Amino acid sequence: MKVNYYGLIMAGGRGTRFWPRSRRRNSKQVLRFMGARTLIQQTVDRLKPLLPPERIWIVTNEFLRDEVAHQLPEVPRRQILAEPAQRNTAPCIGLAAHILQSLDPEAVMGVFPADHYIAKPVRFRRLVRAAFGAAAEGKIVVLGIQPRWPETGYGYIEFPRGTRAGDLDPMPVKRFREKPDEKTARRFLEAGNFYWNAGMFFWKASVLLDALRRHRPRVATVIASLPSFRSRQFQAKLRDSFPLCENISIDYAVLEKARRVVGIAADDIGWNDVGSWNAVYELIPSDATGNATRGEALVLDSSGNFVDVHGRLVALLGVKNLLVVDAPDALLIADRHRAQDVSALVKMLEKAGRNDLL
Repeated sequence: MKVNYYGLIMAGGRGTRFWPRSRRRNSKQVLRFMGARTLIQQTVDRLKPLLPPERIWIVTNEFLRDEVAHQLPEVPRRQILAEPAQRNTAPCIGLAAHILQSLDPEAVMGVFPADHYIAKPVRFRRLVRAAFGAAAEGKIVVLGIQPRWPETGYGYIEFPRGTRAGDLDPMPVKRFREKPDEKTARRFLEAGNFYWNAGMFFWKASVLLDALRRHRPRVATVIASLPSFRSRQFQAKLRDSFPLCENISIDYAVLEKARRVVGIAADDIGWNDVGSWNAVYELIPSDATGNATRGEALVLDSSGNFVDVHGRLVALLGVKNLLVVDAPDALLIADRHRAQDVSALVKMLEKAGRNDLL
């Protein structure tokens, strides 16, 4: 890969759907779900054959920066940045583009979430190479994932009819679609030219900054006010200025308005956004009656349960579709089909002032 290609890993989320394991100082992206490596370690591992660690940048938060640096000693410490405040993906990506352009005016950047799982990394890297190539030509490039079921929790990318999954030639994006209802999601799946928006984007740093100036000038103005990354005043100015940015996603700020947006239509790369405990349940092996357990479990007349408890025996008798997950100071027992709602419990804890559990 060319020396002006860089990777930005966004690692600032809290992962509240993974309570009680995911906490402010130990969020989803630094936890282990599949294998011995954490999600953010796996993300870097996938990129290493394309991008050496000295060209990987990570934006996280103040709570997680030290843990991320501990887990990724190969990434230079100065390239692990902490946002002073959470302002969604547009300011985060704009900040990284500002830094990269100040260091390398020809920088081309790929944007990758820290907390996704990809079972087929070799195939994934073929797509990433193609996306970087198109971005180097000045295009804005998105990666679409071929849908496997009518998902209502993702946004969709509409490609022209006849788009072939796995084709490395970028295709024009007709439009971005909001998260659909179930009927619309089924229609998207049947049409064959609607792909999941996986939150992976590629562009020249200069192209992204120009697009921000055109479509979201308030964010662009704040970002442009920052000095060069090499300046001694950079960190102080970042602390003062960054919280002034709007809280807005890159989809709303740029992608839905920009011209020359193209996409790579991915075939099966084994992608999973690991969006809830139910996603982990689907990724790990289960027994003949659908029970997936990590730790010691005794199961009788029970099915479809997910148990992740260590240091004690969990016995299940006559129960179905439960989540049972522990932490040293809390235990979650929930309907597995309501895994998306675990974040509501975190909001209740916030209201109650239980910072010890957050």
